[in-house]
Amino acid sequence: MELLLDTYLLLWAGVGGLPAKAAEYIGDDTNDLYFSAASMWEIAIKANLGRADFRVDAEEFYRELLRNGYLEVPISGRHGLAAGALPQLHRDPFDRILVAQAACEGLTLLTADSQVAAYSAEIRKV
Repeated sequence: MELLLDTYLLLWAGVGGLPAKAAEYIGDDTNDLYFSAASMWEIAIKANLGRADFRVDAEEFYRELLRNGYLEVPISGRHGLAAGALPQLHRDPFDRILVAQAACEGLTLLTADSQVAAYSAEIRKV
């Protein structure tokens, strides 16, 4: 399975504390793991703001993801259009672009967020 991890799952994978089901998916060597450029943007912004839940060095975190075999999904205009067309189930623009990227790229979005999981795209709530 090709899994796009949401931002919090990426962070939790890096520092521990993953939900058990997420750890199963991430630990399964048959799954390909992806992260979005939007997640790097979100992490960099929120770390710079001093948010307690984003206390990471964004550049080092990015390098670690690549070293650990995660594949990056860039943001395209097509993703932006798809995010804009989503129903207003969730207002967070970072989460909306992840939902759109998963749908556009045929990826399964892995999330712990119930609001994100309410979209009709291929989403697994863990």
